[in-house]
Amino acid sequence: MPGFKISVVQYLNTAPLVWGMLHGEQKGMFEMQFNTPAACADALRVRQVDAGIIPSIEYQRLDKVQILTGMSIAAKNEVKSVLLLSKVPFAKISTVATDNSSRTSAALLRILMRKFYSKWITVTPHAPRPDKMLERADAALVIGDVALTFNGPVAEVYDLGAEWKRLTGLPFVFALWVGHDDRNLSKRQPEFAASLAFGLAHLDDIAAEYAPKLGLTPEAVKVYLTQNVDYSLDEENRKGLRMFYKLAHESGIIPAERELYFA
Repeated sequence: MPGFKISVVQYLNTAPLVWGMLHGEQKGMFEMQFNTPAACADALRVRQVDAGIIPSIEYQRLDKVQILTGMSIAAKNEVKSVLLLSKVPFAKISTVATDNSSRTSAALLRILMRKFYSKWITVTPHAPRPDKMLERADAALVIGDVALTFNGPVAEVYDLGAEWKRLTGLPFVFALWVGHDDRNLSKRQPEFAASLAFGLAHLDDIAAEYAPKLGLTPEAVKVYLTQNVDYSLDEENRKGLRMFYKLAHESGIIPAERELYFA
């Protein structure tokens, strides 16, 4: 099926999902666009692409789409790449500058504040510059490679994957492969799964490419991709995803809680 267009997040944590499409047997099967998480969702919404790796909250905001089975970008506990950098303790935060490419993480932060700390916060989207963000607000929410490589001075650092696990006992699903339900996704699913399998089998190659770009050691990259990010969509992850959607609805972030519809 030539001309199948996909939108891909440009962070390190996405690399294993698309490594086969870049370097394996799936190369040439897809027309790939690399974007921020928010832009991936927007491209899917206006049908510029047939499928995309989108923030998990965006599944609830799209019509006539399906989730590709068996794959996600999730965290069983600490994720390292979704951080709240704060000048004050968590419970005292009132203003937050959020990475303007983030939607799921921004929703997660609102849920944690409202449901578990009974706090309403003022959120301002901002370019992902932690120093500038902290000049404008009590805290800065940073995601992806910016969070993963952050080493600046800050009073408090909260890993939102770890916070969610501590408060709910569940993993958190940050992103999903989602596509339009008229694009025969079930027939393409094996190609997506094979690309991920190829990536997980070539983590040394991914680490060798990304470590110099990010200023990390290859070992640190591999630890992140194997111990912090979980690429499955097992029952435990689906349970965490359903809890996220339930609390998002209760918090007024989404108008209704849509069931998970898999290709």
